[in-house]
Amino acid sequence: MTDIIDDLTAAAVIAAMPCHPVPPSGRSPAIDALRDARAGQGLAIGQAGVMLILRRPWLALDTYITDRPHAYLPYGLGGKEKAGLRCGLIPNEHLVQILHHFRQALPNEAAAFVIWNEATREFAVRFPEIDEATPSRLVYRTPVLDTDWHIVCDIHSHGTGPAFFSATDNADDAHATKISLVFGRVDQPGYEDMASRLCAAGMFLPLPRSPFQGDDHAA
Repeated sequence: MTDIIDDLTAAAVIAAMPCHPVPPSGRSPAIDALRDARAGQGLAIGQAGVMLILRRPWLALDTYITDRPHAYLPYGLGGKEKAGLRCGLIPNEHLVQILHHFRQALPNEAAAFVIWNEATREFAVRFPEIDEATPSRLVYRTPVLDTDWHIVCDIHSHGTGPAFFSATDNADDAHATKISLVFGRVDQPGYEDMASRLCAAGMFLPLPRSPFQGDDHAA
């Protein structure tokens, strides 16, 4: 049997997504290294299930991707689920700017990105290049960012319609790590509705609250 170390494909897969058993103590140097990493991801297998540990400069996510196994495993229980913004909450002034932009684009849909600089820890809004915009369809391009900048939120509007994620949104979001937001009824200032989710490892996870400071929109 070929040694896995000599299998370059297997070695690359394991390096991209390492897998570690949870010891009875619940901690190990390898699992701690995953949690402390600037960026990366890996799996921790414990009695509570398989946990994805994912890190980006702006995000810390620990979430179970399986239920508790029926078989007995001689491992520790595993940690608790959590999702935290390493970058902090986004200043509300950026939300005000984005909603104003969306209203200016009516009756068409519009888009915006919130980006964050890892070195300076500042946020900014980037309006993308639009290929097509109508009241019911929007095609836009993800911006190419300079060094130290990261996409935190990918946001688009549904004009006067309700906020929801379409099948097109699901396909676009499937391979990204970001917060995805849709604003609807933007013609009614103060009464907009918002759909939100965290996109990570092909999963769409609910957000416990809005990523903007002082925002009252339901997450």
